[in-house]
Amino acid sequence: MTEPVFTGPFKKEMQDFISLKRSVGYKYNSEPGILKRFDNYLAVHYPETDILSKEAVVGWCCKTMHETAANHCSRASVIRQFSKYLDSIGINTWILPKNYYPKGQQYVPHIYTPDELKRFFAETDKCHYCSSVPYRHLIMPEFFRLLLSCGLRCSEARLLTVGDVDLHQGVLSIRDSKNHNSRLVPMPESMTLRLRIYAEQVHPFPEPDGYFFPGYGGKPMTIGNIYKNFRRFLWKAGISHTGDGPRVHDFRHAYCIYRLKAWAEQDRDLLVLIPMMRTYLGHQTFNETAYYLRWTADIFPDIRMKLEKCYKDIIPAMEDSSYETD
Repeated sequence: MTEPVFTGPFKKEMQDFISLKRSVGYKYNSEPGILKRFDNYLAVHYPETDILSKEAVVGWCCKTMHETAANHCSRASVIRQFSKYLDSIGINTWILPKNYYPKGQQYVPHIYTPDELKRFFAETDKCHYCSSVPYRHLIMPEFFRLLLSCGLRCSEARLLTVGDVDLHQGVLSIRDSKNHNSRLVPMPESMTLRLRIYAEQVHPFPEPDGYFFPGYGGKPMTIGNIYKNFRRFLWKAGISHTGDGPRVHDFRHAYCIYRLKAWAEQDRDLLVLIPMMRTYLGHQTFNETAYYLRWTADIFPDIRMKLEKCYKDIIPAMEDSSYETD
């Protein structure tokens, strides 16, 4: 990934700020791009300034016409953090107040019905050979099934290498994922069998460092390419898509909710299984996993009482859905 070159009045401070963030454990991969755009703005409008004024911050942070509320708040948050850094090193700075911009409505995940899932995967199985992307018809059916069957984040599946996929033991090695989390993810036997057949066709001479789901030029598939195919399968399956969703990430939501539903119906011990699910999903806190408990109780009210036996204090609350966005 190419690092931006800053040219504006705070070019050194921006570079130092990025280095500081990474030194304390943040990946900070997308944020430098936001800072670079702010840097360009300052270079044009405030090239000689030695303070960061409210006018400059608000001028750049104002919402653009086609920007979602979530993206707008995320962009403004980066500038707020940078402003706090400038203030900490003695530079006169106006700091954007927290929640200065409204977040807008929280996204409501689309929980696929069993029939929708059947129709969606039937369309992935119809994906045909294309000479410009020769493995697409083999990748798509398995990629999306893996998201659902293991509850993976899209980025986790996209960046898997051949060496990360143990087809003998049926275990995935997820490395340096969200919050620098690494973990082992056992696959269902049916998914392991499918991936063995897939690997024989796509990786007849496996190279451990090669991407398991290769994109153009041996690189990982792009998010844009995945989403383009996802939209196409939705349309062919007759699943309505609006500006807000469904999203690829909703397969992870569906995995969690249907897994919890099955455990509750089987009278499994959720006090034992929920901590296991937390580890399996790569969550840092119990609240992230509890989020799915609340959704499961809401979508399947007939099992609410079974869920409340173990977690009665958290089921009624549905205030924050910000835990899982990637």
